[in-house]
Amino acid sequence: MSYRIVESVGEDVHEFVEGDYVVPIFLADCGECVDCRSKKSNLCSKLPPFDLTPWMLRDGTSRFTDIKGDTLYHFLYISSFSEYTVVDVAHITKVDRAIPPNRACLLSCGIATGVGAAWRTANVEAGSTIAIFGLGTIGLAVAEGARLRGANRIIGVDVNPDKFEIGKKFGVTDFVNPSSCGSKSVSQVICEMTDGGADYCFECVGRASLVQDAFTCCRKGWGKLIVGRGGSAYGTIDLWQL
Repeated sequence: MSYRIVESVGEDVHEFVEGDYVVPIFLADCGECVDCRSKKSNLCSKLPPFDLTPWMLRDGTSRFTDIKGDTLYHFLYISSFSEYTVVDVAHITKVDRAIPPNRACLLSCGIATGVGAAWRTANVEAGSTIAIFGLGTIGLAVAEGARLRGANRIIGVDVNPDKFEIGKKFGVTDFVNPSSCGSKSVSQVICEMTDGGADYCFECVGRASLVQDAFTCCRKGWGKLIVGRGGSAYGTIDLWQL
């Protein structure tokens, strides 16, 4: 998550000017392709989000060098850990100057991802029951998004018991610690708590092993599972659970 002020722009850049307040975004928004123009997706097909590369996507080069002139590599298109960075116009979004920097920076990744997952991807309905695996930045943002959408019950799943008190501030109503479930699995506990499973389940850790747990917690017939992408391991889902 980051917040920046535009210091200068390239000669062909017309979308931004020096002094603009912006947040870098990992997912490109070229504004031209079918996906970017659609309300159904934000996965740009012109600048594919998961073709990870240490270069600028459009020309395959780097804009960074060290004091010796040796090439330095870009990180996730935005290199937001550096004091100064060079990014493609598709990877920044202009924000209102009135928004404090320590708030605006949250919009660039975790908050937008979590709230958007509940609000837009899942389209959580009022009165719904939600189960969230992982109460980090994204998981807490999912809780906030679900709360804003009128969810009736929001169950947080995390191995850190301190997360429950934090989660309450974002709408979490119940907490399940997998290490305290005894002989029962997390899915058994949640299915018992919800009388058959949650309406919406969110896997917010990016761990393949949790996908099956979250899937099994979904209510049969209409339960929906939203999976976060992370790590390099692949997981499987037992479709007999459908």
